[in-house]
Amino acid sequence: MSVLVLGIALWWGAHLFKRVAPGARAGLADRMGDSAKAVIAGLMVASVILMVVGYRGADFEPVYTPLPGMGHLNNLLMLVAMFFFGIGSSKGLLSDKIRHPMLWGMVIWACAHLLVNGDTASLLLFGGLGVWALVSMVLISRADGPWQRPAPGAIRGDAINLVISLVIYGVAVGVHLWLGHSPFLGTYG
Repeated sequence: MSVLVLGIALWWGAHLFKRVAPGARAGLADRMGDSAKAVIAGLMVASVILMVVGYRGADFEPVYTPLPGMGHLNNLLMLVAMFFFGIGSSKGLLSDKIRHPMLWGMVIWACAHLLVNGDTASLLLFGGLGVWALVSMVLISRADGPWQRPAPGAIRGDAINLVISLVIYGVAVGVHLWLGHSPFLGTYG
């Protein structure tokens, strides 16, 4: 479990370093130039590896039993989360209506997984990343001030985002099946 916690902490630290310690981040960038970005990116990759290894290696310690049928809601929410991840880049109708769409996608992703996983490791991983996304939104909004809405987009952007979201959803399903976890059971636990 300590590997999982270390991965989550590293994720938080690498992502929030710029917001929490802007002077230190600027100093690092001044000393290292573009190499500083590579170091931060490396820390983010290391955090993901630690989270995956820690989560897969954690003992199952049940905290709550997911309600029957929550797998279906999870699947729907996962598709919504993936769509949210692409809103900021899609230049669609929603791009000027939702601030922090990628972080909202992460919150939806975390909540969806907590609907079907009621063990300690899942609470740490999905809860930790969901709370990170909420904290990030607050810090970014506070630092950037009022939202400068982008120009309104067109439905074409949302349509392209939906197609890409469906493809990524298919890949995510394939990875879950490959790992031995069918996301289509409907009921877990």
